[in-house]
Amino acid sequence: MIGLITLAADTGVNETVLTGALLLALPVAVLGGLVSFFSPCVLPLVPGYLSYVTGVSGTDLAEARRGRMALGASLFVLGFSAVFVSYGTLFGNFGLTLDSYRETITKVLGALTILLGLAFMGVLGGFTQREFRFHSRPAMGLAGAPLLGVLFGIGWTPCIGPTLAAVNTLAFNEASAGRGALLTVAYCVGLGLPFILAAVAFRRALGAFAWVKRHHVWVMRAGGLMLVAVGVLLVTGVWDRMIADLQVWSSTFTPGI
Repeated sequence: MIGLITLAADTGVNETVLTGALLLALPVAVLGGLVSFFSPCVLPLVPGYLSYVTGVSGTDLAEARRGRMALGASLFVLGFSAVFVSYGTLFGNFGLTLDSYRETITKVLGALTILLGLAFMGVLGGFTQREFRFHSRPAMGLAGAPLLGVLFGIGWTPCIGPTLAAVNTLAFNEASAGRGALLTVAYCVGLGLPFILAAVAFRRALGAFAWVKRHHVWVMRAGGLMLVAVGVLLVTGVWDRMIADLQVWSSTFTPGI
């Protein structure tokens, strides 16, 4: 993650932060990552992922060395982060290229985000509930962890698809490759940090996972409601007005130091 954050900084992150435009989008991106992690087609498989990327059998995970567990989880997170950050960079660059049509495209993407939010809540059926994933797997253990992360990033839908699509819509709206990269880094922090924490404290994490699994319907509804809300803000133009207000505020803000 450190390397990805450095890359984002080299492509214009400092300018982004100073404008204040991401003060609203970054928390949404982090929350989107967390919602993706706790979705019912990711959370139940966390023990399996950790077992695979560390080379430790599922029954031995609780007793495995924390260093190995943390390293395997981190390599896995780096793998899917590389994929997602490239998506964000691409969408941000598209936003810059198509700036003259940005308002219309943003509304269309906002409407799509609303539909994805409804699908995430389970309101829509059919194709929105199907899963598409790669069934080929790399070698088990630390060496295969980054590649498994890449495969996860490319082929795991629909559970992470709606939230990631919303973040990419925000990246498009930012009209900057650097800002798009930063937004998806934030998304990857929200999605990846729980993986690493679960690896470091696996036994304690099992209790938290059990609670979330019992209440997964409400988790999905809350996540879908967040996506619908973001979509409505984009379609109505309220998002752009909020960003403009934040830019004005940040331009007049003077640090106390």
